[in-house]
Amino acid sequence: MQAETNPLGYAPVGKLLGTFAVPSIISMVVSTLYNIVDQIFIGRGVGYLGNGATNVILPLTVIALALGLMIGDGATAYFSLCLGQGEKENAARGVGNAITLTAAVGVLLTVLSLIFLKPLCVLFGATDAIMQYSLEYGFIIVLGFPFYMFSMGFNSILRADGSPVFAMIATLSGAILNTILDPIFIFVFQMGVTGAAIATVLGQVVSCGITLVYLRRFRSITLKKDCFKPRRGLCKRMCSLGISSFCMQLAATIVITVMNNVLVKYGAASQYGSEIPMTTLGITMKVNQIITGIVIGIAVGSQPIIGYNCGAGKLDRAKKTYFLAAGCSTLVMAVGTVVFQLFPEQIIGIFGSESALYQEFAVKSLKIFLLLILLNGFQLCTGIFFQAMGKSVQATLISLSRQVIFLLPALLILPAFLGVEGALWAGPVGDACAFVLALAFSLAELRSIHRKETLCAAPESREKPVSIPT
Repeated sequence: MQAETNPLGYAPVGKLLGTFAVPSIISMVVSTLYNIVDQIFIGRGVGYLGNGATNVILPLTVIALALGLMIGDGATAYFSLCLGQGEKENAARGVGNAITLTAAVGVLLTVLSLIFLKPLCVLFGATDAIMQYSLEYGFIIVLGFPFYMFSMGFNSILRADGSPVFAMIATLSGAILNTILDPIFIFVFQMGVTGAAIATVLGQVVSCGITLVYLRRFRSITLKKDCFKPRRGLCKRMCSLGISSFCMQLAATIVITVMNNVLVKYGAASQYGSEIPMTTLGITMKVNQIITGIVIGIAVGSQPIIGYNCGAGKLDRAKKTYFLAAGCSTLVMAVGTVVFQLFPEQIIGIFGSESALYQEFAVKSLKIFLLLILLNGFQLCTGIFFQAMGKSVQATLISLSRQVIFLLPALLILPAFLGVEGALWAGPVGDACAFVLALAFSLAELRSIHRKETLCAAPESREKPVSIPT
């Protein structure tokens, strides 16, 4: 059996998860540093209006990430399922088609973003004071979209091929370059937000280049020219498997857009003004991305293990991997909750010191908006669990639940009663409701798996492969 020759099918689950999750965690955390590093240096070199501009451009960046992950994560799920069934040629076609599709979508998104950059900035909440910074920063960032989409989307494929360290190096190299160039361009050459954007894009180009090198080094497959020929059905299948990743990121775009506009509207009617709430909550969300990146790294690290064993019919190993990933993720979020609640002033201070009102709202943002992030670890791992099993509908609903189904309505309703601080309380409301929904889906699926294991108890049927969903 294929599962007897591939470590994903027989190695200890804990060891496998560590092998895949640690590089994934490093990759995810490092990838979040692109925006974090920009905000730190911009905050100290330009001021909070410059940081506000990065928050305006963030939704556009997340759209690029959403498209890249939809293709990349969908290709990864297809790749793992095919390998679990021993279908290496189909796995290779999936990777080749994903490369072609990513390149085409990346170029198209860049062109459209350049054409509509100013209207998009208005849509994403840019005020008159922030607009010029947003246009300067956004113009450069948009040029890097094809490189960004490819490097982020294909990271998971490299991990699924058994090269998590290579994937980590690709991401880490770009982030290190960005960190080195940011202070040089901002403080030495006095290039402001433009310099920060150039540093970011150069880092993305390097990460993309290293990822491209891997195309000739695949362990499980061999890429041929025919693999790159677009196949409509295959592209549709991969995108359907990656739709939960897309929806999760697209939901983030919608939420950030609504949040920026809500904060500008209700902030203007408060003592804080329009720019302070938008800037500080943007910083809060990006700081949270660090701890969330660790959890996503654990969840993504579990994906090839769950997907392979699901394809090979080893549902018990898939289930064990899910439990371990969810437990570790919850522990990480517990640590994050303690840090955010006890040390908000110190965290905010990293991004520069502003007025007393700025500091006051920034502390409130960290302590209120991140109050119940303890529950997010389970929810994120459950979404990846369903995605790895090829169940895109459940994965999509879980991914959408926190941000679109619960957080977004709370953002629209609570500020009407609580003012600008209502936007902060929308965070814990969304976290709690999404946890309950993910728990319900998880319990139903685990009962279904238990029934399958009971029916397949006979030795001759225990390892019968599960067909790839269509």
